[in-house]
Amino acid sequence: MDKYDVVVIGAGNGGLTAAAKLAQKGLNVMLLERHNIPGGAATSFCRGRFEFEVALHQLSGLGTPDKPGLLRMELDKLGVLGDLEFVEITDLYHVATPDGFRITLKTDRDETLAVLNDKFPKEKDAIGKYFDLMASYANDMIGAFIFRDPEPSREKYPDLYQYALQNSKEILDEFFSDPLLKAVLSVFWGYIGVPPTRLAFAYLAMVLFQYMEFKPFHIKGGSQALSNAILNKFLSNGGTARFNCGAKKIVVEDGKVKGVVTDDDIEISADFVVSNVSPIATYNHLMDPAQVPEEALVEMKSRNLSTSALTMFIGFDCEPDQLGITESTNFLMDSTDISNGLLERMNRLDIDDELMVLSCYDVTDPEFSPPGTCQANVVTLKYGEPWLRIPPRQYNDIKFRCADSMLKRIEQIYPGARNHIEEIEVGTPLTHMRYLGHPLGAIYGYEMLTKDSLFFQPGRYSAFDGLFFAGGWAGDNGFEPTLRSGIAAAKSIIRRIGKR
Repeated sequence: MDKYDVVVIGAGNGGLTAAAKLAQKGLNVMLLERHNIPGGAATSFCRGRFEFEVALHQLSGLGTPDKPGLLRMELDKLGVLGDLEFVEITDLYHVATPDGFRITLKTDRDETLAVLNDKFPKEKDAIGKYFDLMASYANDMIGAFIFRDPEPSREKYPDLYQYALQNSKEILDEFFSDPLLKAVLSVFWGYIGVPPTRLAFAYLAMVLFQYMEFKPFHIKGGSQALSNAILNKFLSNGGTARFNCGAKKIVVEDGKVKGVVTDDDIEISADFVVSNVSPIATYNHLMDPAQVPEEALVEMKSRNLSTSALTMFIGFDCEPDQLGITESTNFLMDSTDISNGLLERMNRLDIDDELMVLSCYDVTDPEFSPPGTCQANVVTLKYGEPWLRIPPRQYNDIKFRCADSMLKRIEQIYPGARNHIEEIEVGTPLTHMRYLGHPLGAIYGYEMLTKDSLFFQPGRYSAFDGLFFAGGWAGDNGFEPTLRSGIAAAKSIIRRIGKR
């Protein structure tokens, strides 16, 4: 029987960073990954002469060398910062509608306020107050939760106490009357996967604050470059990785982790296991459900699975400006509705007026695609359950009907784009389910509802001694939170070992 200090299951963001941190501290670590490359969603694939970025739109929490964010500091501590090159994005995002409305928000607060005041002069006073609230609320969150104030109080954090349990639509309705403005200011819900009626204001405020305070970035070479850098650091520090091999079973005795059994029936002894797999799959497939405490099952069942997505990867035979794409992040909006009607449309198989996100790395990094070309990642959110009900013989027809509808929407904003398509690949919720192993293709793990916000998250801890969770299922979603979740799980194990 092989013996390791820690086994990490899954080489997604959380698993990779946990493994790298543990190996850096001198622990003997085995990393298991079912696929042939690291990264999970933080990866790429090739079609023709294009290497497509899978998931990263904008990297948050990095900050600049002069004003580093938490992620930059953690990557530096891991020893991978010098192996990566980042490209700062000066535009926060661009919003476009078929009727010709266009607006680009900048990462500079004053510039953004000027743009918004120009487009919505009647809401000028409310816009300033709203941005003041976002900054104040985010700072309250940082003080109380990031820096873990041992004595938080209403006096110290008045905005946090007042708005903590309100959803984003409630706050937007409190400040604004113009439905278009409310839609423009809430489009980041498309990054989080929860419509504004169900999205905790905490998340929307923190996302906007993070991007404006620490700026958004692209990674030279895409997210695969990040995953490769972390893996290489892990290996150079003595870690062991097995690809094309996952875990079949987590061995537990008397509530304590004892190791794992791999897909090829190799038994590995370990005192700690970090699962980058969903708690659903971990408890139901990697363990005997009869061993799982009832309270853990109840807690797990109390949470909603997040949405999945329809995703198009498009390689164009021209540069972005020839298509009219001038910003790297574009929200294509055909409706100002931010009500629960969004949920109904996300549960349908067809494409109507859903919010779409079009990301084009080539705007800020002309070397990302082959010379004279560019690529776009286009996403609209869809729940996975309706796709499971499709008869196999109808799957391709529905898939490509949806893709055609998405292309028509793109051409409303960027006329003639279809004529420049050289490569195209379409992914559905079933694609995400198959590749990521997430139930129903849930790309954000558990849904980040107001009731499940930062204050009530399950965290990285488990019902078993020695088992820890990392990744999007352990807390917040997105690249920065999932990377930091792995570091947090590793630190918990290191503390445990230090106390022996």
